[in-house]
Amino acid sequence: MKVEIKQSFASGLPPEDDHPYRSGPWRPQHVEYDAWDMDVEGTIPEDLNGVYLRNTENPLFEPIRRYHPFDGDSMMHSISFAGGEVRYANRFVRTDGFLAEQEAKQSLWAGITERPELALADHGWGARTMMKDNASTDVVVHGGVALASFYQCGELYRLDPRTLEGLGKTTWARPQDSTGWFPPEGVSAHTKIDEHTGELLFFNYGTEAPYLHYGVVSRDGVLTDYVDVELPGPRLPHDMAFTEHYSILNDLPLYWDPEGLAQGFYANRFDRDRPSRFAVLPRHGTAKDVQWFEADPTFVLHWTNAYEEGDEIVLDGFFQHNPTARGVPRVLPPEWKGFEALDLNAVETRAHRWRFNLSTGVCTEESMSDRCSEFPMINGRHGGRRHRYSYNALAVPGLFAFNGLLKHDLDTGAEEVVRFEDGVFVSETVMAPRDGSTAEDDGYLVTFTTDVNRDRSDCVILDASRPSDGPVARVRLPERISSGTHSTWAPLSDL
Repeated sequence: MKVEIKQSFASGLPPEDDHPYRSGPWRPQHVEYDAWDMDVEGTIPEDLNGVYLRNTENPLFEPIRRYHPFDGDSMMHSISFAGGEVRYANRFVRTDGFLAEQEAKQSLWAGITERPELALADHGWGARTMMKDNASTDVVVHGGVALASFYQCGELYRLDPRTLEGLGKTTWARPQDSTGWFPPEGVSAHTKIDEHTGELLFFNYGTEAPYLHYGVVSRDGVLTDYVDVELPGPRLPHDMAFTEHYSILNDLPLYWDPEGLAQGFYANRFDRDRPSRFAVLPRHGTAKDVQWFEADPTFVLHWTNAYEEGDEIVLDGFFQHNPTARGVPRVLPPEWKGFEALDLNAVETRAHRWRFNLSTGVCTEESMSDRCSEFPMINGRHGGRRHRYSYNALAVPGLFAFNGLLKHDLDTGAEEVVRFEDGVFVSETVMAPRDGSTAEDDGYLVTFTTDVNRDRSDCVILDASRPSDGPVARVRLPERISSGTHSTWAPLSDL
């Protein structure tokens, strides 16, 4: 392997850090690399051509008070494949907050578990304001450019998908804005890309009416739609879905406690007497076109996909049977109170399907699995169209981390499990269609591992049609990487 160190950053964290989300699989990195002529076990498929991008949280300084894993700065990872060759890069995303803290040599913003008023800075970002937009949640590729995003709403930071060179902050063209425009409310993570049209679909949310907005951006960066979606109060939507002709937003009964908001703090509350509500609107519709559906109360972190079937819209996602981890014993120290809800086993996530009949206005729903899984990925060419397979993550008990993969056949209910040995953790796993593929699962699963036992990380490639057969290839990375949240795959034709 040939490696070039691009930049190293000094750590302001304790040398023997024992925080569960700054140690073990969450041990942060502080070095940026380029790597090529990489060590490979097996053979890189020549029909695997594109880039796998992975966003991770990497803190550099002690928090003002309490550290939450979603508070860390974005360290982006890129591994690109072309004709059997492979290259790797990792970079911190130079957000405004990152640069300010580098200059100050300390944390300037309070984390998600603390009151915003504790911030040392005089400005901030996010749906609750006064947070640091760390861009460390999600990543997509739109118009050939990677966009890093923050789950509480912020900027979209632009990167070259292969080199990770910073390209500035996103703005979009509008007839009335000659210099470009971006929503003052920011944009939430989980923007969606329709690979058939090249459009980017997005939403944002906040504490001021109408509380939710939805937008569409064309392949070439023109904002075509920006719509108010009125809610009864502040909510915490984390994801959205789309079909060929519709978009689906949500009003779920887990949200900031209104009494807490009035006192200046942000505590989550789950109202078991309030239904889940879904807003269905035409992709290029207006506020008056929204059709609302009601379903059983739950919270959903991530949707798998949605598609149209006759008069119905079919929506797949993950129903939380215990969104606040009620009754789950606390095993962490008191200063980490509330972290038990990060365990997907504790909140009991299960694959679920909702059907919205656009003619009758009726919603029906059903459980699709008894197994706990989450963080679903599909063949991106089926985004908004009918899908059969979902590739999900299996969660480690007691920790927000993944130790296995699940291929779920949603037509037959069959589940194929790939487990990794204890001490080996995996990333959100993308499905990369092989060049010229004709079947939905004709391609590869690509993921990064964090091997605490051997202090190493690999990029692991599996056959998506038979993932339990084991790796087709493993590519050694220069350093063990941290766990994190989301990833994406972009074929070379989209770059």
